[in-house]
Amino acid sequence: MSEGLFGIHGAALEIRAQRMGVLGSNIANAATPGYKAKDIDFSAALQARLSGADETQSVGAATRYRVPVMPSLDGNTVEMATEQSAFAENAVAYTATLGFLRGRVETVTRAIRGE
Repeated sequence: MSEGLFGIHGAALEIRAQRMGVLGSNIANAATPGYKAKDIDFSAALQARLSGADETQSVGAATRYRVPVMPSLDGNTVEMATEQSAFAENAVAYTATLGFLRGRVETVTRAIRGE
């Protein structure tokens, strides 16, 4: 029922939450020697999820290592400007998706109440 009610937005919210965790991990490990920054290809993860893959499979298949513009000497590939902009972009998209879902729930609630 929730898939028909919320469409792709439920899956999108889950993937965006996973991506937020990956990007946050990159930022937290910016000073860790040898740490390889990762990101989730949102489009690929969502497509896999809509094709029937579960959350772990869809996110796992869409996780990629980030290629740095200027690699550091210690092997760390985290570039703070890139990570921060990706995190901010994902946060805005997450908030927008959450707002859509909230509006949908309010609409259904009003319909149930007969308003």
